[in-house]
Amino acid sequence: MFDKATDERMIHRLFCVLVLLCACALSQADRIVLKEGQVVTGDILAEKQTQLYVDIGITILAIPKDKILEYEYTDTDQADPNDAGDKTDIGPATNTSGSGKLYRTADLRKTTIEKCVAAVSESVVMISNPGGSGSGFFINEQGYLITNFHVIERETRIEVTMFRKAPNGFERKKFKKVKIIAMNSFVDLALLKVEDLGDIKVRPAYLGDMTRTQSGEDVFAIGNPLGLERTVTNGLISTRNRAFEGLTYIQTNADINPGNSGGPLFNLAGEVIGVTNMGYISLGGLNFAIPVNYVKHFIENREAFAYDKDQPNTGYKYLQPDRRHNRAKPELGKSPQK
Repeated sequence: MFDKATDERMIHRLFCVLVLLCACALSQADRIVLKEGQVVTGDILAEKQTQLYVDIGITILAIPKDKILEYEYTDTDQADPNDAGDKTDIGPATNTSGSGKLYRTADLRKTTIEKCVAAVSESVVMISNPGGSGSGFFINEQGYLITNFHVIERETRIEVTMFRKAPNGFERKKFKKVKIIAMNSFVDLALLKVEDLGDIKVRPAYLGDMTRTQSGEDVFAIGNPLGLERTVTNGLISTRNRAFEGLTYIQTNADINPGNSGGPLFNLAGEVIGVTNMGYISLGGLNFAIPVNYVKHFIENREAFAYDKDQPNTGYKYLQPDRRHNRAKPELGKSPQK
């Protein structure tokens, strides 16, 4: 038999152990910060287009994404939340979807080009308009995507083609309701949004960090050069800060051809480190991409570059008027016949 003092000491020790276990569990749990200030910790079981499903131990919560300021996966073995069957391991992810940011960042592990391509290829799209075609990539699940300004310059009739994995390869999904959100001709970037996704799930790309990028690093590009869909080219970073007309560009020897414009340049972690925008066809190995830090700045300040169809500087592509049917030179002094 124990006396009362012994019982109290045992209860106190048991309580301390339980507190310690709870603290350890919370330190390893995923963290969700709501816009109203509350913090939810638990295991994120699934990430859907509009909701997160979180196991908090006693129940499972469905939290609407429009109520979330930001959320973070803290499990070091957490796979890409959008990986619905792809076995590619590209590391833990820190998602940033609130505070005015439309893109996601992550600290991913480097792997092979083959695994990266399998993981990120669905985020790359073809962008078409009456004047030609180019490439682009999704930055979030709501259908926002990045491309070059010159891909959509003076165009308002834009189509986006997504390439989704299927049992026998890829299947095309075309979207015709594409809205221009913002564009900046100076840095050659445009932000678009596909508005007719319906229940189709988008697999967005992560944006990388230029401070971790080095000359000599292996990179690869995915795009649609000359209309050849989902073309992968690889190379290395020749220099990470080549000056050109007042801006700095990533110079790479990964082939960039017409149709690649607006597509992503990836590192071997599957992170976007640049947006391909120009190359010299006649001079091999001289190709350039817009650094990802310019892309982040453009997205975060998109309101300053917001597209307004009523502004004359935003531009329309007007149809040319019909030519005169009567090619004869009109006689002076005579009014035209009605």
